[in-house]
Amino acid sequence: MTFDILKNEDGQGLTEYALIIALVAIVAVAALTLLGGQINTIFGDINSDLGG
Repeated sequence: MTFDILKNEDGQGLTEYALIIALVAIVAVAALTLLGGQINTIFGDINSDLGG
């Protein structure tokens, strides 16, 4: 007796890639949210130093 359902892996790769992309997107949004103020300050300082 074979279990064809367990051997069907056609959509598994696409699902794994989608999960990885979703995880990367979540980490990127979290990093920008946490560091956004500091990045804004750095660019503001650069702008001031350049006379903007």
